Amino acid sequence: MAAELHVELVAADRSVWSGEATLVVARTTSGDIGVMPGHQPLLGVLESGPVTIRTSDGGIVVAAVHGGFISFADNKLSLLAEIAELSDEIDVQRAERAFERAKSEADASAERRADVRLRAVAAR
Repeated sequence: MAAELHVELVAADRSVWSGEATLVVARTTSGDIGVMPGHQPLLGVLESGPVTIRTSDGGIVVAAVHGGFISFADNKLSLLAEIAELSDEIDVQRAERAFERAKSEADASAERRADVRLRAVAAR
């Protein structure tokens, strides 16, 4: 069995995903980071972007994450997000409408959130 790390992806309102993984890739204020078992301890600030989790059984979980924190120690990775949605929970048509509406209203924050949702769906 390959080395594993335990991952908890939690949003402000719910636990989004929990399980064993071999790799997690997330965007932080310092840039993209990949975390594998045995990684050095870290604490960082999450930027809005897709988070990709390669599960121990070979599957891939992708989530749209909007802000928060990432913490890793003792092979336990915590992603504490302000907002997080699994890619298969995202309504693509709704996200596309939100993206177009945000562009027309020049709402950069809403446009970024919709863009992250669409990128998460495309990555799965």
